Amino acid sequence: MSNNVPHYMIIGGGITGLSAAFYLKKQMTENEASGGGPFRISVVEKSPSFGGKIHTIGHDGFVIEKGPDSFLARKRPIIDLAYDLGMENELTGTNPKAKKTYIVRGRKLHRMPPGLVLGIPTQMTPFMKTGLLSPLGKLRAAMDLILPKRDIAEDESLGHFLERRLGKEVLERIVEPLLAGIYAGDTYKLSLKSTFPQFRAMEQKNRSLILGMMASRKNVTEESAHLPAAVRNSVFVTFRRGLQSLVEGLVDALSTVDLRAGIGVVSVRRVAAGQTEVIFEDGHREVVDGVIVTTPTYQAAKLLSELPAASKLAKIDYISVANVIMAFDRKDIPFELDASGFLVPKHEGYTITACTLTSAKWLHAAPEGKVLLRCYIGRAGEQEWPAWSDEQLISKARQDIGDLLGITAEPSFVEVTRLMHSMPQYPVGHLEAIADFNKELTAAMPRVLVTGAGFHGVGLPDCIRQGKEAAKLLGDLVLRHA
Repeated sequence: MSNNVPHYMIIGGGITGLSAAFYLKKQMTENEASGGGPFRISVVEKSPSFGGKIHTIGHDGFVIEKGPDSFLARKRPIIDLAYDLGMENELTGTNPKAKKTYIVRGRKLHRMPPGLVLGIPTQMTPFMKTGLLSPLGKLRAAMDLILPKRDIAEDESLGHFLERRLGKEVLERIVEPLLAGIYAGDTYKLSLKSTFPQFRAMEQKNRSLILGMMASRKNVTEESAHLPAAVRNSVFVTFRRGLQSLVEGLVDALSTVDLRAGIGVVSVRRVAAGQTEVIFEDGHREVVDGVIVTTPTYQAAKLLSELPAASKLAKIDYISVANVIMAFDRKDIPFELDASGFLVPKHEGYTITACTLTSAKWLHAAPEGKVLLRCYIGRAGEQEWPAWSDEQLISKARQDIGDLLGITAEPSFVEVTRLMHSMPQYPVGHLEAIADFNKELTAAMPRVLVTGAGFHGVGLPDCIRQGKEAAKLLGDLVLRHA
């Protein structure tokens, strides 16, 4: 502490940590304006820069995302944050002329039928015409319309739930490839309650998953009313100058906050009622009045190693993924750029799990006459790739797009990104384990909170929401005892 001014520290300067700092500052500033005392907030980040996995670079007029490239428009927290930062006019949607998406089957691209939402049909006619499924596979999926709901309170795996409702073909050929970009996990190990609780709610309310999804589609117009007009009809949204601009907006808004990059923490422990000691890699220590830890759970477990409950965090697995970004001249692309990309089921025998036609999906991503592609590598059961060199990753990605897209030209440049241990996996029972951890943490260290992608949602809006919620919890706690 400094001059007895309450000091709150956020460990981890990714999007969760920066959001927590932003909303904690907002709450404490409002309290100060109402007669409360001054305060101090610090954000410490081990890497040299803030933003976590978000990393936008410019290259000869290209806007390149080395980490996440967008977010779901229907998820409010990130839209609300854009408004809070005055950045709503920088939001941009996908190209309306590139709405097609393809899935590989039998080493050929098949168009995903219109009306699919997370792989679940909301229009039966195009679904029944698709070449992605056999006649028996389509019939089995349609049985969801007549199958009874299962009244069980326990958690189950996402894979078992979807196979139970729609059949194995829909799961393996459509849903798993779609979800690979979100979790990169084994659906038979992922928790339904932790990943898609709305699926179970639809089954309980509508009896049928298909009927439930059809009903939810009717609310889309209402849900999108909060969006700026320019992005109201887009499922995915980003920022015109890249997602890095959101990080820059947060850093600018935190100009009065003590932002420290390149600073590692080794331990967080309670030293007195309401006070916590933070021990840094260089050996120095600080006693603070509240802490929010937003690092990956395997790192948080080490920071809180004196707490027995931290072992629950250490058990959460992470998957590593990579992406290979390639730029080409338009004349070297032998097909119409009217699609956002394609997905690759794991049984098709390719290295890549998906490919985004980035410059078709996002009109701001490439200069006129140029094309930008992004290939994804890595998912559960396919974790041998980290041993490969960048040259091997590039070679395998080029081989796959050559086979599937007919692209044989040399790319004008390539960017390879390795996101090691970046995709947290929520096993069956995850919510209960997290609830137990939080209960034990609160009892032992009431002014220490742990949150982030390893807890209640992996997407950018989920991380922002969790950062905001943690800030509100800590702010309410310290103000209540002020």
